[in-house]
Amino acid sequence: MTAVVEEKSVLEFKGRMLMMTVLQLNTLDAHQLHQEISQRLDDAAEWLQQAPVVIDIPDNVELDTANLLPAVDTLRNLGVNLVALARNERIDEATASLVGLGTLSLSGGRDIPRRAEAPRQEGTSEPDASAAERVETLVVEQPVRSGQQVYSRGDMIVLAPVSTGAEIMAEGNIHVYSNLRGRAMAGVRGDTTARIFCQQLNAELVSIAGHYRVAEDLPDAHRNQPVHLSLQGEAMHFTALK
Repeated sequence: MTAVVEEKSVLEFKGRMLMMTVLQLNTLDAHQLHQEISQRLDDAAEWLQQAPVVIDIPDNVELDTANLLPAVDTLRNLGVNLVALARNERIDEATASLVGLGTLSLSGGRDIPRRAEAPRQEGTSEPDASAAERVETLVVEQPVRSGQQVYSRGDMIVLAPVSTGAEIMAEGNIHVYSNLRGRAMAGVRGDTTARIFCQQLNAELVSIAGHYRVAEDLPDAHRNQPVHLSLQGEAMHFTALK
């Protein structure tokens, strides 16, 4: 009788959704980055240093290896957990490899396109710059599940639950007309007037313009209740929704 020996594989591929944070750099000046990231880490050291981070460099930021390398080194030295550069027309695998990172496509995200401009009639004045920069509100109708990340360049309205392990981020306000269990970050580009509204507050983390509260710090009186969050100075203010 022949014995059959089952060989055990040394590796195993598993499908799993991982949540990452996208860090958009509006400058590659290493000195400016050091100052601002240091402040953000002081405000949110634990979750920001643990989160895998993808660097996104917008088209309007001048990019070459002379400023990219110091910028990436600055973030690494501050303990930011960098995993990749967002891939675009200027950044490919070769560019990312120069700084020891991979690349990741953000094309599956939910960024909002700018509203198409209507033809201007003769005799009408040019629109002001602020109107030209306005973007649409993102409406999310499906549940945001664990591991998913949704980003809006304007306001965000979520009509379904946000699960534990999910992350929603908006440059403006966030409205969740259901149970908020994951992370919600409003005013992610520094808008201190941004607000968060939700029907049931059970979040892992809520943040406005970098000022945050984690689950353990949420007021007991507002847990699982309709609530409105805003900033008063540097303190987060909780108001019950009637």
